[in-house]
Parts: sequence; C-alpha cells; structure tokens
Amino acid sequence: MRVGAPARLHDLLVTEGLVPEAAAATLSQESNGDVQALLGLLVSRYQVPPSPLARLLSRLYGLPAWDGGAPPVAAELLARFPPETCRRRGFVPLHLPDGGIGVALVDPGDLPLLDALRRALPGPLPCYVTPRATLEAALAAAARAPGTLSLLEEDLPAALAAEGPAEPSYALEASPGETAPPIIRLVDTLLRNALAARASDMHLEGSEQGVAVKYRIDGMLYPVGPPLPRAYQEPVISRLKVMAELDIAEHRLPQDGRFKLRREAGPPVDCRLSILPSAFGEGAVIRILDKAALTAELQELKLERLGFPAPDLARFRRHLVKPYGLILVTGPTGSGKTTTLYAALTEIHTGQDKIVTIEDPIEYQLKGVLQMPVNEKKGLTFARGLRSILRHDPDKIMVGEIRDPETAQIAVQAALTGHLVFTTVHANNAVDVVGRLLHMGLDPYNFVAALSCILTQRLVRLICPGCRAPLSLSPDALAAAGLPPAAWQGVSLFHGRGCPACHGTGYMGRTGIFELVEVTDRFREAILARRPGGELRAAAAAAGTTFLREAALEKVRAGHTTVADTNRVTVAE
Repeated sequence: MRVGAPARLHDLLVTEGLVPEAAAATLSQESNGDVQALLGLLVSRYQVPPSPLARLLSRLYGLPAWDGGAPPVAAELLARFPPETCRRRGFVPLHLPDGGIGVALVDPGDLPLLDALRRALPGPLPCYVTPRATLEAALAAAARAPGTLSLLEEDLPAALAAEGPAEPSYALEASPGETAPPIIRLVDTLLRNALAARASDMHLEGSEQGVAVKYRIDGMLYPVGPPLPRAYQEPVISRLKVMAELDIAEHRLPQDGRFKLRREAGPPVDCRLSILPSAFGEGAVIRILDKAALTAELQELKLERLGFPAPDLARFRRHLVKPYGLILVTGPTGSGKTTTLYAALTEIHTGQDKIVTIEDPIEYQLKGVLQMPVNEKKGLTFARGLRSILRHDPDKIMVGEIRDPETAQIAVQAALTGHLVFTTVHANNAVDVVGRLLHMGLDPYNFVAALSCILTQRLVRLICPGCRAPLSLSPDALAAAGLPPAAWQGVSLFHGRGCPACHGTGYMGRTGIFELVEVTDRFREAILARRPGGELRAAAAAAGTTFLREAALEKVRAGHTTVADTNRVTVAE
C-alpha cells in the first residue's frame, strides 16, 4: 500500500524515534511511500524490533496494534486458513473477547484480501495491524498448539477402526496429500512442526497415559501438548518404519533407519530413525538434520561465532597452524564438538593442503574437503578408514571419534609422522580424556609426544533477546546455586520470561563454553609420571587454562545466559 503523503511517514519515523531525521528522509525517498518497503528497510538496515514497528503501523493506519498475545489466535480457523496461506497473504484470525472473530493484518491496505476475509467470515470483522515478524511467530506457535494438532486427529478413530489392529500400516502406503489417511497427515504435521520449531530431535514415548510427543530444542526436551491416545502408537510407528524402509512386523528388536523429507523450497531434510521396544510398546526418536539450516550456519561458521573468549581463541589458533600434532576435542554427546572441528577446518583450509575426514555420519559438507562416511555394515570402521586415509597423502586429518584402541593407536602414529590430526573423545574433561586414552593401551611417551592440546566444551542456552529481563536472587538463592553471595550480590543477572518467538522457554540459541588445556612440559611430565587428576588440573591452571565453570560464569556476568542453565551443564567445585 502507498500512503498518500510521504511526509507523514517521515514525521512518524522521527516522532517514534526509530531513526534520526536525516535517515528518515532517506528512507522515505528510498521506499517511495511504500509501507512494506519501508518496514523491510527498518528491519534489515536498522534492526528495529517488532514493538516500535507495531506502534508505527498503529498510528499510520489508525488501527489498534496486535503484539501476538491478546486477543489470541483463533486456532480452530487454521483448518480453513492454513498457516502457509496466512503467512503468504499476511493475516491471522483472532478470537475476540466478545466471542467474535477479528483479523490481524500486515498490510491493512490490501483491499482484495479484506474483501475475501469479509466474505469468508460472518459478522463484523474488526481489524488489527501487526509487523510481519510478530505474525510469523504467532502462526508458528499456533501451528504447534495441541488444539491445532487435534483438528488433524478428529477422524483418526474411524480410520483406525476401518484399518483394524492386525494391519495398522495398510493405508500408509498412499502418497501424502489432501486425501491421505489421517495417520500420514498426523506424522507429516508432527515433522513439519518440528522443523518450524528448530528441533534437532523428535521423540515418541509410550506410557500408560498415551504417546508423549517431545521436541528437543536447544538441547532440551519439551512436550508437544497432551499425549496422543495409545491407539495411535502402533500406526504412527508403523508409518515411520515404512518411511525408513524398516520391518513393520518386527516389534521385539531395536531398528535403525533413515529417510528424507522433501519440501516445497530448499534441499531435502535428512532424518535418522531409531526404534526401541519398551514396556509400553515401541518408542521412536527421529534425528533431524536440516541441510538448509546447516548450510546457512556453515556459511557463518567461524570460531569467533562459537563463543570463544578472545584469549582462548588466540591460544587455540596457535595449535591450528602447527604442521603436525593431535588436537582433541572432548565433551558429552550434543556438546558441539563436531561443529567446533568443522569451524577449525574451515578456518585453516586454504586449498593448498589435502584435508580428509572420516565421520559417522557426515553432518554437513565442507567445500574442498574429502569426507568419508563410516559404514560398519560393510566393514568400513574408523580404524580401517583411517589406515586408508594415510595412504591418500593427506596433510590434515579429522577422525570423527576415537572409540577403540586401534583407532587411537593409528591417530597417534599419524600425528607423530607429520600430520595434523583432529578428533573427538567422549569424556567429561581433559583429565578424563588422558585417563581414557591411556586405559586403551596407548604408549604414554608416544601419546604426550603427539598431543598438542585438549579442548573441553559444553553448550549453554542464550537468553531470548525478545523477553530478556533482570533477575534478582536472594543471598540464600545465590548460595544454593553455588555462587558466593558476597561476590555476586551486586552482579546484574538476567533471565527470559518466555514469549512466542522462543516458544515460551526464555531461551533462543546456544553458545559454547570452553576449557583449553595446552600440553606444557609440566603437564606432559605429570602424564608420564601418572600423577593424580588434581596435579594435572594444577598444571593446566598454571598454563592459563580457564575451567568450564569459570567460563560459564563469565557468560552469566555478561548477561548471555542464566545461572540455572550454567548449573545445568557445569558443577560448582
């Protein structure tokens, strides 16, 4: 929509304090009075948040602003107006306090859309105005709501009765679409919502109450509404088995498979399925690898973006440019070890060195790097693959994980013979890594001669910027959290109150905390002498190591994360 007087846009920008007056004049000229073009410039160029945009739109159109909260989204109407249609046309139906229906619009000047909505919805149609970011966040939250999901479940009982318990997968062979069986539509909706929620995993867990559906978002599991009825468990699991080409008749043994999800835009989504029998029927976990999201992350994958403090980053980079050595990254599953290694390889890759990796699985592809997937069914293990890599004349090697003594021996020998080797080990800290590898039978002298550094890491959740708020803790609460009240009483603490953008969790995204141990002479001698873990830690501290707990508390002091999340991943000592 074009506003008749571009001067009004200029005046509102200055009055609301969104941009300086000179910039307002420039924006008005560049947008030529077009509201949507102006909003796009404010967001992309000045990162203006939704609230000021809502005030601007409200004053511009003379309509009340909608902030994504009250009145609530009319979820039952999303069956008539699918979220994708609402997102594309820029509207969302609302439940008014008097029981009527209203509509929030991105562009109230879209007269054809208003005419179509007035024909489709009975009675008067009060209008609100809202920024696009607010509308998209509200639609995403409504699509995941239990009420919306239940709309797709209404005809499931009849479908289940028609199919019968003996052949629950009978109708699941049909291609998805408007006429697809309800089970297929339900599974597709669960997967689609998981992608929209940025979930890395989807869990289906049977119990006496039903089938719990949970998404893992930023490392934490969140339930998706109330449990589904127990009657849905077998056909839903069967549908997943069919998608992954597993044996639908096998219910007593674990099964693993994979499949791809095709969507209208973007590359396919890789999904890894794990089926596990339990006391309440089979459960399923789907690991979701969204290549589009991973590719976007990879384009920005730099060590600076992972959360490294500047001193630790400088120390770590000194080891990346060495011509040979063994760089160990350690931490529990899901702590970001592979991402750190990918960032390191991306940084040192100049095209002049041969870089080869062996991984299980290859999570995303690195340009110019030869990546080999493990295939244990065909006999391609880490050890066998690593031996072949050494015959491929590499300069730098990445081993996805050291799991057995043979792989450990070959990795150490490769580091001793002029290769820079990156690898990961599952352990809680640097001291545990040393003990585990020596327990595998490595020669201590060869091990310390090859070892360059050990990087231990965890991931903490970042406070959502949209609902970040100050937090006050009493001295007793600080002491219970493992923080000395005298030292922390005056420190500004923050938390997230929860909003539609973060799905009510208070967190948005994650960052790393790191513990970098460089192998100094003192640390090397302590390993060779088989000294206790306390002496190894003292040697690391003397060399400038910041331990995980201290690194996490620095993130708290900086206002990036919460005390609660710090205590979730680290222990007060």
